[in-house]
Amino acid sequence: MRLTVFGATGGVGGHVVRQALAAGHEVTAVVRDPARPALPGGTDAGLEVVRADMTDAEPLRAAVAGRDAVLSGLGASNNKQALAGVAARLTRTVLEAMEAEGTRRLVVVSAAPVAPARPGESLLDRAVLAAVGRVLKPVYDDLRAMEAALAASATDWTSVRPPKLTDGPLTGVYRTETGANPPRSRKIARADVAHAMLAVVTDPSTVKQGVGVAY
Repeated sequence: MRLTVFGATGGVGGHVVRQALAAGHEVTAVVRDPARPALPGGTDAGLEVVRADMTDAEPLRAAVAGRDAVLSGLGASNNKQALAGVAARLTRTVLEAMEAEGTRRLVVVSAAPVAPARPGESLLDRAVLAAVGRVLKPVYDDLRAMEAALAASATDWTSVRPPKLTDGPLTGVYRTETGANPPRSRKIARADVAHAMLAVVTDPSTVKQGVGVAY
């Protein structure tokens, strides 16, 4: 497949790029910060690196045109960035570029506290998510605004919602639940979140859905 990855030097986005290349996909990696090092590889390795400040959709159109899917690891890394609406604002720019080019499939990373309560959810699960939600409230408010923008778009989007992220190795062994978080969602490695994002690209049952993912 021909894939474009936004947030390609981030914790999840970097794993998406590496795993996609390892699977033989052609990848366009969009990088915001010109001070950060470019990803390794080049066109010979199936990788094209594009630098863009994400303030305008027009320069992004070429990066998403003709792609089979777009994957985004964009998001705020702290409350200050979240208060500025980083995830929602940058995702709207991506959506504008995709809609202008008619590129439909989009997979983004969100977070478990954004998901609605699942039927029969335990009091402990609710308490854990509520506690995390209070500490990082601006981050999750930003992600909720991002998901609202997805829902209002013409894209075939999927939002992958992990709980606490770790730097553990790729296992490929985790639980998913469409429309809710798996029970006892506590943590998952960024590498496995990337794996899940790539897996849902071709799963039509996840279109216009949030997908909880956890060990």
